[in-house]
Amino acid sequence: MNYRPLADEIRPQSLDDVVGQRHILGEGGLLRRIIESGQIPNLVFYGPSGTGKTTVANIIARRSGRALRRINATTGSLSDIKEVIADVGTMLAPNGILLYLDEIQYFNKKQQQSLLEVIEKGDVTLIASTTENPYFYVYNAVLSRSSVFEFKPVTPEDILPAIDRGVAAMEARLGRSAALESGVREHLAAACGGDVRKALNAVELLLTAAASRKGERLEVTLADAATAAQRSAMRYDREGDDHYDIASALMKSLRGSDPDAALHYLARLLEAGDLITAIRRILCSASEDVGMAYPQAAQIVKACVDSALQLGLPEAKLPLAQAVILLATAPKSNSVVMAIDAAMADVRAGRTGDIPRHLQNVHADSAGMEREQGYLYPHNFSGHWVRQQYLPDALVGRRYYEYGDNKNEQAARAYWERLKGDGGKT
Repeated sequence: MNYRPLADEIRPQSLDDVVGQRHILGEGGLLRRIIESGQIPNLVFYGPSGTGKTTVANIIARRSGRALRRINATTGSLSDIKEVIADVGTMLAPNGILLYLDEIQYFNKKQQQSLLEVIEKGDVTLIASTTENPYFYVYNAVLSRSSVFEFKPVTPEDILPAIDRGVAAMEARLGRSAALESGVREHLAAACGGDVRKALNAVELLLTAAASRKGERLEVTLADAATAAQRSAMRYDREGDDHYDIASALMKSLRGSDPDAALHYLARLLEAGDLITAIRRILCSASEDVGMAYPQAAQIVKACVDSALQLGLPEAKLPLAQAVILLATAPKSNSVVMAIDAAMADVRAGRTGDIPRHLQNVHADSAGMEREQGYLYPHNFSGHWVRQQYLPDALVGRRYYEYGDNKNEQAARAYWERLKGDGGKT
């Protein structure tokens, strides 16, 4: 008898049995109504692994009466697509073909283009699945001929019934009843990271291991469940959406002054071993989000980063956590990023002009050329400041930097207004 994974053995056969995805498959959900109509368009299913994409494709195939063909783009090729197309109109597919193309993001543009003619004519209905954002990875012409549906990670509450079905199936397979310690079901449901397949794999592993012990029942302890499910909740791919989503969430949590959220996303990066992404976001936030409200933050954060790099993981978590807490709880100002963005916008638009003569480099070895240029040396004047033009003629009066409303920048503003006596204008 050939081995069959538990997750495949108890795969739902109807929409009502699909775990989660109520937003598209619940009563009145758009995808459910499309499937029940029997008029299946080309579809792209987008979402994490183990959220029901393949299951729903199988249900659609059975309801449509079309011959189901599968290609996994990680191992498939152009010849595989040609073989599918060759069956169109033959006795092998009298009602047409439903092609389930898994991991479509691994097909290049030419391979995806080869599908266009048959899916446009309707000979082949395409259901493509991807764990990456389809708007980045799926060829536009294929995307424009398809409807995109997002599958979301399944909640622990929704996973519990699937775990119960898995336990019942394993009891039937092994011929013994199971006894799960209190909390096992809940732990597996929470630790799988919204991936039903991971939860069922853990159930199969635990009960198979329990079967090796003597006794009338299959005993599963919470300690065993914790070992089987350790780290399985992590969803991370350094080249995928998760990488950018977590990095973005860390940055926005720092900017939003939420130290708890920032520590959470830092922990996710560090658990994945991605020290560099964490460091880059932290260094950037010191200038972009704290900036002139607390200029010393940049120095402190740099010292924390240097310590982290010298220590390496796992000890690097300590100085990086210190940096994150500092940035999240520091006063905020985006005056630095606003100022440099405004200046660069002028440069890119060609608004530059000649550098005033008195600011140009002294092109002579002899001293005294500054006087010939008319340059006024600020340190020779009271308050180490003297009024003179610094911007090119075409930009005189242009303001890039605006003082933030925090205590530090307002103190600097008051100082320069007193000294210059004109509201800070030069």
